[in-house]
Amino acid sequence: MEEKKKVVVAFSGGLDTSFTVMYLAKEKGYEVYAACANTGGFSAEQLKKNEENAYKLGAKEYVTLDVTQEYYEKSLKYMVFGNVLRNGTYPISVSSERIFQALAIARYANEIGAHAIAHGSTGAGNDQVRFDMTFLVLAPDVEIITLTRDMALSREYEINYLKEHGFEADFTKLKYSYNVGLWGTSICGGEILDSAQGLPEDAYLKQVTKTGSEQLKLEFKNGEIHAVNGQVFEDKIKAIQKIEEIGAAYGIGRDMHVGDTIIGIKGRVGFEAAAPMLIIGAHRFLEKYTLSKWQQYWKDQVANWYGMFLHESQYLEPVMRDIEAMLQESQRNVNGTVILELRPLSFSTVGVDSPDDLVKTKFGEYGEMQKGWTAEDAKGFIKVLSTPLRVYYNNHKDEKI
Repeated sequence: MEEKKKVVVAFSGGLDTSFTVMYLAKEKGYEVYAACANTGGFSAEQLKKNEENAYKLGAKEYVTLDVTQEYYEKSLKYMVFGNVLRNGTYPISVSSERIFQALAIARYANEIGAHAIAHGSTGAGNDQVRFDMTFLVLAPDVEIITLTRDMALSREYEINYLKEHGFEADFTKLKYSYNVGLWGTSICGGEILDSAQGLPEDAYLKQVTKTGSEQLKLEFKNGEIHAVNGQVFEDKIKAIQKIEEIGAAYGIGRDMHVGDTIIGIKGRVGFEAAAPMLIIGAHRFLEKYTLSKWQQYWKDQVANWYGMFLHESQYLEPVMRDIEAMLQESQRNVNGTVILELRPLSFSTVGVDSPDDLVKTKFGEYGEMQKGWTAEDAKGFIKVLSTPLRVYYNNHKDEKI
């Protein structure tokens, strides 16, 4: 009897991947291994439901691949170090998650000797690039199957197929689609499709439940979040979740991102990401006190590239490891507590308490009194600094400014 071919399905529990599991098992005769790569966006209840459904759909095996800690250590940490916001707005939530989900799926496929890997991406988005590129590099001898993309499947076709084969689930198309993750929730559909409209209050999963204002104190050690309101967190995932809980109650971190997709079209997405925006906002503020001018400048340059490469599925490019090394080294003096003022839908930076505060210096106080140089030193410095300009305009007296 011929041995069945093994296929690993990147299984989220949604319509496309549910269809993929059943179709490959029933129509193509594959031995299906449903693998849910969790980067922190699935609850325990969702994972349990995914396991139950995977077996109902015909999977031979189901596995949850928990890569949450790896996601933090190899991605989120560096995005905080770099204060990475795509187009100055979006904390690259879904983009970074997909890379690490793909890495986990590729490793698992290699471990079990799979003949194929399947995912549910369409042909119109970024995720197809992130999954396919990762699989091509890390599992080069494994076939890639994408039924939704290759068969141009409609939701109606997939739902009807599942029903006809005895699988009943609520896959009703909602006005909005959500991707909930550790580093934020993306929102697509509805008013997002009209460039002139914004999202109404009920489009957000987390509602504003607090009024007034309160202070939030975030402590960093070597650039990493260390404590929240004085409570130390060795587990950085739990620290992020705590900050999310506090900030989401004020509706902080809501915005709209418009940017260029990998395949060349423009994309628009709403999001809510309280923890990323508060952490990055506080971290950037602390760096203003603790880094030199040129440390800040050059770190901003490479961090912008880091975020762009991560978004565009270039995480495996070797230069990313070089950038990470620079970002890591830049954080050696980024220590201290940042005080933030939270209020509904916004926050502001108040101040910092840091042992590495460069504002505190014996050489002088800005706008007040110099202590490290004399008045004559200052006049001489300014005269020398003006030399190139004086040379130029002495030779070009005809130029009017």
